[in-house]
Amino acid sequence: MPQTISPPTHPIGHWLRALCMAACLLAPSARAQTSQDTPPVPATQAFELVVLTESAPMAAWLSQHLDLQRYRHLSDLDDAEMARLLRDADVQARDLMATQGFFNPSLDWLLTATPGRAHFRQVQLTVLSGPQARIGQVDIRWQGDIDKRPEAEAQRRDVLQKWALPPGEAFTQEEWTNAKTGALRQLLAERYPEGRIAHSQALVDPETNLVQLQITLDSGPAIQLGPLVITGAERYGSEQVERLARLRPGSIYRQSDLLEAQQRLVLSGFYDSVFVSLDPDSQDTARPVKIELKEALRQKWVLGLGVRSESGLRLTVEHTQHKLPGLEWRAVSKLALDRQLQRVGVDLLAPPDPSLWRWNLSLQHENEILTSYTVSSQRLRAGRIQLSERIDRAYYAQYDGANTSADLAGQRESVSLNYAWTWRRFDSLPFPSQGTGWGLELGYGVTLGTPREPFGRWLARGMWLLPLGSQSGRLALRAETGSVVSKNATALPTTQLFIAGGDNSVRGYAPGSLGITQANGSIRPGQYLSVGSLEWQRPIRWNQQRTDWESAVFVDAGAVADQPSQLHAQLGYGVGARWRSPVGPLRIDLAYGQATQQWRLHLSVGFTF
Repeated sequence: MPQTISPPTHPIGHWLRALCMAACLLAPSARAQTSQDTPPVPATQAFELVVLTESAPMAAWLSQHLDLQRYRHLSDLDDAEMARLLRDADVQARDLMATQGFFNPSLDWLLTATPGRAHFRQVQLTVLSGPQARIGQVDIRWQGDIDKRPEAEAQRRDVLQKWALPPGEAFTQEEWTNAKTGALRQLLAERYPEGRIAHSQALVDPETNLVQLQITLDSGPAIQLGPLVITGAERYGSEQVERLARLRPGSIYRQSDLLEAQQRLVLSGFYDSVFVSLDPDSQDTARPVKIELKEALRQKWVLGLGVRSESGLRLTVEHTQHKLPGLEWRAVSKLALDRQLQRVGVDLLAPPDPSLWRWNLSLQHENEILTSYTVSSQRLRAGRIQLSERIDRAYYAQYDGANTSADLAGQRESVSLNYAWTWRRFDSLPFPSQGTGWGLELGYGVTLGTPREPFGRWLARGMWLLPLGSQSGRLALRAETGSVVSKNATALPTTQLFIAGGDNSVRGYAPGSLGITQANGSIRPGQYLSVGSLEWQRPIRWNQQRTDWESAVFVDAGAVADQPSQLHAQLGYGVGARWRSPVGPLRIDLAYGQATQQWRLHLSVGFTF
């Protein structure tokens, strides 16, 4: 008959114990403590515990969790008390082994006195773990509304398909707990916020080392969204909250809908804090949705002082007017100043309509010093944008003007119609550990010079974060490619062409240093761009604990040309560090440019895609 998770002990012959002891003694890495790698025993210590197993992590884990360790400083323990402690420790050690799926371990305790040390003993525990139990059968049952509702079939099927401990998997108490938690989380995520685990047990057959799992999920009643109860909407009104939340009374409850509504309200910029939840006091199946807000001030100033690896100190000033008098639009004015870049701009954004589309008007003037030239540019953009958690869209008309020095001297202007689309699916922002992002920009326009030159422009980019495991970190892959199609690209403003190099392009090279090399050695923008990057990011641990720092090893490649056949990649590679700072990810990179044979330090803050 199968039995519960605490099995009876089964003695194994002395020859197996001796074999295990010999193997452990010949493999010092499996000892929890040794006389060579531990400090001298304090004079007041009553005993020293040494754990020998086939696995060094298991030895260290047992040594850490055995309650016996708490008594090692009691120097007046007599033989009877020591024997009682060892009996209790044997029971606890077997329970600890059971949590890891080892239900038939062999435990051998050896108590020896140390010559010259009165009342001091060495306690040696030799463990032969035996085979680890595996899952033989999984029985998931249902109670409540989910058991009889046809519309919940997909949800039941999803719980079964994503069950984390299928037959054949090794059993541990931690994985069993995680599997139950994961199933309950899926139940709570849609339609059933009052769901619970009504019953669960793991039945162990120690003779076959098979575990039968049983769990009963009680869904409770199906819940729908009721009316919105909004508090704190004074300056910007409840109508805007309802448009941004997009929570329709009568729709089924989905936890993700409430989280996305909360995120939309936060990202709108009108609210400093937002909390969206079902009314806990309601007993109706159509539960009111409480939206508690703390509105942002009508006006806000933000001053910033930072540093760029290329241009030193940077001063930024930003002013936000959330509700322009008479227009009801939000205005954001920005100023950025450093040694190589001076930028001033204003962005006007209308309130969202029921589909979250907004009218947008922006104006920007910029002076920038690049490797071989300086450019003074102006940009005016008017159109509509739609911002959401996963997808951003925009269509707009744009005017570009650029006055460039050196071989590109002269004012060049263009107007264009554009469409931009961004899709992102990252697990957590602004510190993602896995996910994917895609972006595409399409434009068609004409220059304003004589003669007028039509042109087309496109730019595609992608990012992939691929997890390698909790210890190994992740791979970060980045790619960007684009082109400008025109018979006479020199008639276009340089801001419509491509240039590469710098923090978010090809590290190891200065911004604007990868382009078309002129006869005099100067660099100009080109019609084609191709950039790629591969980076291995790995967590940094201290005292077996994960810190807020990560290490990075990377290689970047990129090229700019006027013809696809002339795209010859320039390589940059190096090492770096990542820090989860209060203002976002801080990147510190030391990169070597293979073409220039020089090292460059790159600093940047934030994650954007």
